[in-house]
Amino acid sequence: MTTEPADLVVCIDNSGYEAALERRKLYVLLPDAEAEAKGLLRVIDESGEDYLYPARMFHTVELPVAVRRAVFEAA
Repeated sequence: MTTEPADLVVCIDNSGYEAALERRKLYVLLPDAEAEAKGLLRVIDESGEDYLYPARMFHTVELPVAVRRAVFEAA
């Protein structure tokens, strides 16, 4: 069984990162306390790699367990 990432976030602003992020799209958020302390989030973007982005560009999404599971299985 694989471990699910801590959270999902939705991109609300992709200014300056149009090729890497799509507005209104869900992204996987990887835990990174050091980055968060600096106002950044570690997100797996359109390249399939994880990069740091300003936290203001995202909003955390709370989904019911069944929906969350379906999102991760579809990925």
